[in-house]
Amino acid sequence: MISSSLLKTSRRAPKRFFGTTNQKETERNNKYLARTYNVWDTVISKAYGVWMEDVEGNKLLDFHSGYCCTNQGHSHPKILQALYDQSKKLIMCSRAFNTDISGEYAEFINKTFGYDKYIPMNSGSEACETAIKLARRWGVRVKGVDNDKATIITARKCFWGRTIGGMSGCDDPLRYEDFGPLCPGFDMVPFNDAEALEEKFKENPNIVGFMVEPIQGEAGIIVPDDDYLQKVQALCKKYNVLFIADEVQSGIGRTGYMLAHHFEKSVRPDIVILAKAISGGVVPFSITLADSHIIDHVGMGQHGSTYGGYSLGCAVSKAAIEVIIEEDLCEKSKVNGAFFKGELEKIDSPLVKEIRGRGLWNSLEITKTGLGKDFAEALARNGLACKNTQDTTIRLAPPLIIERPELEQALDIIEKTVKEFE
Repeated sequence: MISSSLLKTSRRAPKRFFGTTNQKETERNNKYLARTYNVWDTVISKAYGVWMEDVEGNKLLDFHSGYCCTNQGHSHPKILQALYDQSKKLIMCSRAFNTDISGEYAEFINKTFGYDKYIPMNSGSEACETAIKLARRWGVRVKGVDNDKATIITARKCFWGRTIGGMSGCDDPLRYEDFGPLCPGFDMVPFNDAEALEEKFKENPNIVGFMVEPIQGEAGIIVPDDDYLQKVQALCKKYNVLFIADEVQSGIGRTGYMLAHHFEKSVRPDIVILAKAISGGVVPFSITLADSHIIDHVGMGQHGSTYGGYSLGCAVSKAAIEVIIEEDLCEKSKVNGAFFKGELEKIDSPLVKEIRGRGLWNSLEITKTGLGKDFAEALARNGLACKNTQDTTIRLAPPLIIERPELEQALDIIEKTVKEFE
């Protein structure tokens, strides 16, 4: 059995410095690894529960969760046990064969989320690309759109990856500049603006899908109006457009609901995209869910991935979802998130512009332009690991297993760091 000691947390105060070993490992990473991510000089060596530890033994509270991958906590015993047990039986078998675990997982995941079928892939970007292909194929075969005119609408400031499709459907020059030519068939509307969406639907009868994050992540944890998704759903039905929910970051308990769109009770997207925490940060895995009348239009040989739906991934993902359900982590996220956000809002400082979020997915917006990275690095020096986004926004997303004492410790670190920058 996998020992539960992996989840034990330490109350020992973290050291406040990063020394020569971190520097040495940073230099090695910089020499041999392409610099496609903005990283700090902290080199992580291990992680457990809600904690990370660097190569010098400095302990940091993890308020990043691997971009919302480790909602269940690092190295959760049940998930590791599933990894171990399945690895002894069958790790990889291509989709050329059915396996017992693939059928078991398919039944489990569709019954859990209430859809007919799913397509397995490996990453959120691939799952989003899958949704685009489903919508285009449905648009041509069902809606009757010409093959070269099908259009996908996305929301401004959205992010769904760095693939060619992901670049083509976003408005951030950092993602697409000098990577042209981009793919045709994409258009955008402002997020949280149902009127603009309807105008776009009226203008273009060739729109086949609207893909949107229920809460925008990379944009800075932007929470829409309480009825925004209901309006989106109604408009998609009215104009015969598929409603696609990108739940890659927002899903799996992060916002206090199994899926973020469950906040609006009557909402049921036509297509749902899941990745990251669907496998607990243990293995790459992603899925795209839809009903048969949509998904069955993609046939044999028309989509897939060598590792898509591999046996080990299915077993791990099933265990990861079971952890969310069995430990009631959605409710825990809702309750602890309300406490945490409420305490953040009490911080009285000219540096703090706004607090946004839902559940244990929050952001702190600071007033000083260009300070985000420095502020996030200062938080790390003080014992809290997180990342900035959009220049002035600090994302705060701990594993959902976090307890009140660790939340209070994080609040102390944040308040101390705010004072350092005033």
